[in-house]
Amino acid sequence: MSSSDGPGPELSRNLVYLLKHAHLRMAELAANAVKPYGIDGRELGILLALTGREPASQQQAARRLGIDRTTMVAMLDALEGKGLVSRHPHAEDRRRNVVELTEAGRATLRLAIDANDKAEREFLEPLTPKTAEHLRNSLQKLVLPSDD
Repeated sequence: MSSSDGPGPELSRNLVYLLKHAHLRMAELAANAVKPYGIDGRELGILLALTGREPASQQQAARRLGIDRTTMVAMLDALEGKGLVSRHPHAEDRRRNVVELTEAGRATLRLAIDANDKAEREFLEPLTPKTAEHLRNSLQKLVLPSDD
């Protein structure tokens, strides 16, 4: 690759450019890692949002992920078609649909988490463990709401 093929000094320091390309690279590694389990990165995100908590409504899951309601319904339809989630009316509020992982969904999630973790390690490999943890912590501060 010649020097004219790279992003150049202006772009190589531009945060939007760097974040975009870091995201694209990590998303590609993650997608390839979870593909053997019949899901993609967005579906992994939904499965993660649904696990470890009491059964969530479709709307709660959509809010956690920042996904609009229509997109969430379509994605849950796909996951339900794959047998990974089930939906049923809430016991106290029949207007709400509760979404839960099925046994197959929990098994798929376990395998996909391991594969995704391996992809993350590959992505972060150029960094020292301390620097990688600092990056993760810094991104959490920028992206996640503060508890203050």
